[in-house]
Parts: sequence; C-alpha cells; structure tokens
Amino acid sequence: MSLDLTNKGINTRVTHAGENPDHEHGSVGIPIYQSSTFKFEDSDHGAKLFTGEETGYIYSRIGNPTTNTFEEAVANLEHGYGGIATGSGMAAVTSIYMTYLGSGAHMVGTDAVYGSSRMVIENEFSRFGVESSFVDTSDLNQVRQAMQPHTKLLYIETPANPTIKLTDIAGCAEIAHEHGAVLVVDNTFMSPILQNPLLLGADVVLHSITKYINGHTDVVGGVVIPKTETEFERIKLVVNATGGVMDPHQSWLVLRGMRTLSLRVERGQENAKQLAAYLEAHPKIEWVRYPGLKSHPQHDLATSQMKGYGSMISFGVEGGVAGGKVVLDNVKIPQLAVSLGGYESLIQHPASMTHSNMPEDERRAAGISDGLVRLAVGTEDVADLQADLDQALARV
Repeated sequence: MSLDLTNKGINTRVTHAGENPDHEHGSVGIPIYQSSTFKFEDSDHGAKLFTGEETGYIYSRIGNPTTNTFEEAVANLEHGYGGIATGSGMAAVTSIYMTYLGSGAHMVGTDAVYGSSRMVIENEFSRFGVESSFVDTSDLNQVRQAMQPHTKLLYIETPANPTIKLTDIAGCAEIAHEHGAVLVVDNTFMSPILQNPLLLGADVVLHSITKYINGHTDVVGGVVIPKTETEFERIKLVVNATGGVMDPHQSWLVLRGMRTLSLRVERGQENAKQLAAYLEAHPKIEWVRYPGLKSHPQHDLATSQMKGYGSMISFGVEGGVAGGKVVLDNVKIPQLAVSLGGYESLIQHPASMTHSNMPEDERRAAGISDGLVRLAVGTEDVADLQADLDQALARV
C-alpha cells in the first residue's frame, strides 16, 4: 500500500512522493525500466490501451514507469495535477510555447528571463508569426500595459535570472486571467521547497530539473506541472508528439537526486544568507541582490510569497567588468561554470556567458549590467566560501 502523503510535511513528501513499490521483487528503490516498448496481454488489451479504456504502458515516448514515478513525485511537491518530464529545461519551455502560441498570438515575458527562453521566442517562434513583449514584470503596471487582445501567455521567471528581481505571482495571475491568458511560472530558482506558484494562482509551473531538483550537476532535464487535468492533457499531447521526452535512466537519476532536495536547499540557503551579508558589507562590493537582505527592493514580497530566500546571489564588484574578472579568475572553491542548483558552488558572468546572445541595449535595459556576477551558493562550509571570496576580492 502506498503511503498517504495528505497533510504530510515537505521533508516527508520529498522522501516518499511518487513511490511505486516493486511488488515482484520488493526493491525499495524504483527500478529502471530501460525498455523502449511494452508487450500486451493480447490484441484486445493492446487496443484498449491505445483507446484509453485501460491504463498501462505502450511505448516509452508515451509513458514509462520510472519516468512516471518522478513525474508523480514532483507534481506532489508543486501541488499540481501531474508532471510531464522533458529531455531538457528548454524542452519544457518550448513545449509551453508550442502549446499556447501560434501564428498571430502574442506573449508577455520577463525581460531578464533565462537567455535561451527569450531567444527562442524572438529568433525562432517569431518566424511563425508569434509576437512577444518582454518587460520588467516586477512592475505590474508594465505587465498590464503590455497585455494585448491577442495575448495568450504570460510567462514569468521569479526570481529573475540573473538580476534576482521578483515578480508578484498572484498579481500576474489576476492580470493574465482578466485577459484570458495563461500564467506560466519558471520556478527553477526557488524549487518546490521554497515557492509553489500554483498555490498563488499560476496555471502551469516548470523547472529546469538540471538545477535544484536533480542537484548533482550530472543530468539535463525539465518538467512541466499544470494545475488542471485539461492543461495537463494539452501539454502532454505536445510533448509526446514532438518527442522531447525524458528517458528512463535519466528519470531514475533525477528521482534519486530529488530525494535530498530539501536538505540541499536548506544548507545552500543558510550559506547564501551569510555570504550575502558578508558581501554587502565588503568595501570592494558596490551592490548585492539577495531577497533575504532588507536592502533588496522586494524583500517584503519575497517574505510573503516565498518560504525562504534561496541560494542565488548577484553582485557588482568595484571596477566593473575588470574587477569582476579578477574575482572570477581567483576564487578556488566556486567553479567558473554556468548552471546552478548543484551541491557545489558555481560562479559566472552573465553578460559574456548565459545572456551574451541578448543585444547589449536589451541586456542593460533588463538590468543585466556588464559588471554583474552571479554566484550559485552550494553546500560547502560557509567559512571556507567566505575566506575564498575574501582572498579573491583582496586582489581587486
């Protein structure tokens, strides 16, 4: 019998959500069903599976027991109807665009969204007649002004990457629904541990599970979690038809990583709180953006819509780009690499890396200055991280 997780705490749900006991051999861990196809009991059974009269497995692009276990687990954490796992974070993003946008449709998005999420709309979907407006969604007035009669999708990322600006999810839900649009929230930066957009009015939430949910910097993947069965069926059809699905071994790795999600998030967040305060007081740091600091312009919003402040910090070093490069080239513990959410600390320069494909004027308008450094704080000892930053900053 499966454990009833109703009213259970987040740590219990992270540990047990989606459990699919192996009744044949009694294995505690979910097996890897490394099979492309599944046999039918007889011809009638096969026909009923295809018509939906019976539930079961047909072909791993359509559904796989290992993948479904992960999908059920993450949907439970996000309070959604179901999960739809994809082969990458961008496959999750693209599946949303393909579901809700067509020729003549318009979307509104966060200006400082993950670079590829914006690029694929402006460079690729625009070829098929999709229009877009990217605005500072932390300002609800700008969101309202950007909405048009043919707006089908409001797509936000909060906190934004890499500016750490916050968007009011409940406020955006109200605006989107007034205009008959769908609100989709990229919740990658917070994970289901610290923020649940569906409970705040969003219609769909998505994650690059490459980051916190997997947490081991060894898997690329994505997941989409709709609030309702109707939205689930719409998006699932697109993902299955276009083939951007997750394979069973990938699913097993991600599920394994997810079981320690709350522990990793808590440790990284505690480290980030201390490092943000240290950086804010450092004479060679010009500014710091971390939602847990009272100096953050939206600290109150962070406190009200999030269960914690996360482990992502952006800051500017004295001397701009030159000063930032000195830090990047001299830290020893944070590795100079893109991505985030792993057990290890990572540091990077968005203007020349993750957001380099944005035109310079758009990048600066979105608040991504040339001197911005993004630090994804890991689970190392915070004293070691601080000492490492200290020796790097001493060289500036």
